[in-house]
Amino acid sequence: MTAVSPTRDSASRYRMEPTVWQALRSPRLLTREVLAGLVVALALIPEAIAFSIIAGVDPRVGLFSSFIMAVVIAFLGGRPAMITAATGAVALVIAPVVREHGMQYFIATVILAGMIQLVLAGLGVAKLMRFIPRSVMVGFVNALAILIFSAQVPQLLGVPWAVYPLTAIGLAIVFLFPRLTKVVPAPLVAIVVLTAAVVLLGVAVPNVGDQGALPDSLPALFIPDVPLTLETLGIIGPYALAMALVGLMESLMTAKLVDDITDTHSRKTREAFGQGGANIVSGLFGGMGGCAMIGQTMINVKASGARTRISTFLAGVFLLILVLVLGDVVAIIPMAALVAVMIFVSVATFDWHSIRPSTLRRMPKSETAVMLITVVATVWTHNLAIGVVLGVIAAMVMFARRVAHFVTVTRSVSDDGAEARYTVDGELFFASSNDLTTQFDYAADPGRVVIDMSRSHIWDASTVAALDAVITKYAAHGTAVEITGLNETAAAFRDRLTGGLGGEH
Repeated sequence: MTAVSPTRDSASRYRMEPTVWQALRSPRLLTREVLAGLVVALALIPEAIAFSIIAGVDPRVGLFSSFIMAVVIAFLGGRPAMITAATGAVALVIAPVVREHGMQYFIATVILAGMIQLVLAGLGVAKLMRFIPRSVMVGFVNALAILIFSAQVPQLLGVPWAVYPLTAIGLAIVFLFPRLTKVVPAPLVAIVVLTAAVVLLGVAVPNVGDQGALPDSLPALFIPDVPLTLETLGIIGPYALAMALVGLMESLMTAKLVDDITDTHSRKTREAFGQGGANIVSGLFGGMGGCAMIGQTMINVKASGARTRISTFLAGVFLLILVLVLGDVVAIIPMAALVAVMIFVSVATFDWHSIRPSTLRRMPKSETAVMLITVVATVWTHNLAIGVVLGVIAAMVMFARRVAHFVTVTRSVSDDGAEARYTVDGELFFASSNDLTTQFDYAADPGRVVIDMSRSHIWDASTVAALDAVITKYAAHGTAVEITGLNETAAAFRDRLTGGLGGEH
């Protein structure tokens, strides 16, 4: 396992994260990584079971998948300290497969999704992250926090009264304990203290064991028995593609979030390859696949302070040990402890600065609207990928509308009245060039017109078509038009397309 992630700090110099080797040589760093992995493993158990239920498979499938993916991604991934395991988003996407076609097709779908992710990684899909604006990222984070919190609400409804004081005590521990020391992660302290209290006081409250059966044996190699035909591909292909896209989007967004929190840089393309590899291995051992887990990653990075692949690797190892060797102990952990930890994570994740009145007053309304669209779409659909896509589309539309009004056309006439000159100022593309034809006085202009493009640039075929339409309209009035000032790139682009777009009217 290697963990070298250079980043630029405020002084524009590269700073290095702790490497695995450095952590292994430092008792302080190693202790932090080990304890962080243990906390994450404990929090993974009920979620993996819950996601298995969503997918319609045995809880063992989700638990084994989480173990395998965490271990594999620790070696193959591009974002140190990020947690990958079975997730709700992936479970929702592929649940219809097991319901309609059975487990064999379900596993085949997971393996195919991993293969598609490898192809997408090779095509450079990770580079598309640069097109996700900050307002979408803020909406993504805030929606994530809301979803994490809302997922805990069912654990607080229709439960014994003792759950509420236990949850309150857990919240007090996770928020206040770091003021005393950060050597031991506060979430681990809360889990240990509340479990001990429940056992010693004999309080009957919902626990991990109530969520589903824990496995008692190691995962075995599983080769899906499905016919290798186009019919099979037609069945699993759409679900595999959806799973691959959702998984990559959530994973790359999570990696970017961790980059921002730790002020470091991750290798997104390697992460995309790692996600594909982890899903393939998960499927080959009968797992349900998954992607980066944002909530667990926040526990690992933000609550526990982990920074290397050791914590990710140990989260998977501890998960397996806990469910196989210490299953009876893990089963008695009260859900109130895990609820308290996840509520803390949701509060810590939410970008409170983004909703301050002072921030909202300064921020352009379009930016705030994009953030709100991302939040509402994500919370409404319970799908982070859908929220991000809609947020990006909204940002594109609003950007295009804003830029479309930045183009100006100024007219001047020579002293002898023989020539009219139009100076175009601004970037010309489909949104800004649509009204270009209305900016000229075709009937009143003299016999020669010069259109000066030295302060503008042609970006697409729509602009070339608009210029052709202008020339055609002048030609109808017997006016000669000369276009000047185009840079070499824009001139070559126009020469290649002009006259061949069929829209000169």
